[in-house]
Amino acid sequence: MTTPRFSPRRPLGRTGFRATALGIGDVADPNVPLDACVATARRALDAGLNVIDTAPNYEDGYSEQIVGLALRDERYARADVFVIDKIDELDAPVGPQVDASLARLGLPFADAFVFHNLSSMATFDRLAAPGGGFDQLAECIAAGKTRFRGISSHSPDVLRAALDADLCDVAMFPVGPFVDPRYVEEILPLARARDVGTVCFKTFGAGKLLGDSVGYNQPLSERPRGKLSSGGADAGVATLPRLGVAECLHYTLTLDPDVALLGMSFTNEQDAAFAAARSFRPLSPDEMDDVRRRAIDARRDKGPCWWNPDPEA
Repeated sequence: MTTPRFSPRRPLGRTGFRATALGIGDVADPNVPLDACVATARRALDAGLNVIDTAPNYEDGYSEQIVGLALRDERYARADVFVIDKIDELDAPVGPQVDASLARLGLPFADAFVFHNLSSMATFDRLAAPGGGFDQLAECIAAGKTRFRGISSHSPDVLRAALDADLCDVAMFPVGPFVDPRYVEEILPLARARDVGTVCFKTFGAGKLLGDSVGYNQPLSERPRGKLSSGGADAGVATLPRLGVAECLHYTLTLDPDVALLGMSFTNEQDAAFAAARSFRPLSPDEMDDVRRRAIDARRDKGPCWWNPDPEA
């Protein structure tokens, strides 16, 4: 077993689970065989990371299958890994969705189930009503199918409402160089004040900040005018402004959510994240301003950012 490079840092809010600063996300690729995906997930676990995220609609349950198989190894005590799964169908009963996810995971429980992309106030109000989704999820907690509840959201308004209503043990939301400032200035401190665990994503802006992509490694269909590379295989190809893995991750880690959830589907992605985390030092205010300013250029002409209230901002 690889000597762990990361150690638990602090409790994940009121859950009491001591989480590592980095979390494991996006472990499913339908073009990669199951055993290879499981091995890649285990590689991150062997590096000491102890929060892993999945959802039914991540490749039609393939992600849940990978996570479950990765954890069915005697090297990993179930109590030492915090598994976050999601409720994808916000208009459907919660219990059957939880049961189906646990079946795909092959685990007796997930540490937290969160409502996935709960970004509509009307939907939140319905779920928060007596007998609604949050009450149904509480019944799953009472039945031992999960331990904690929360939401994943791309709406500061919904996040504030859920936190004010004390309906979350864990909150998942965007934090990174290109996000609506309310996530950082309002939601992150409010979650801390409510003792709610913060598991934050979009450090790399769905990949838009790192490369010429409309998101999640999907290439631009039309490349806008940009700077021409000077040589090599890409000579003459226009490239747009971009940031590096280290400066994006250092930006997020400076803001200090409990967990920065990163895509780790491939070993090169893991190695880049691990190296950036090992070299971390908090950025100064001037450095934060510089990264944030250059992120505006790095995401321009790369399609909408659905995690912001104004996706074209």
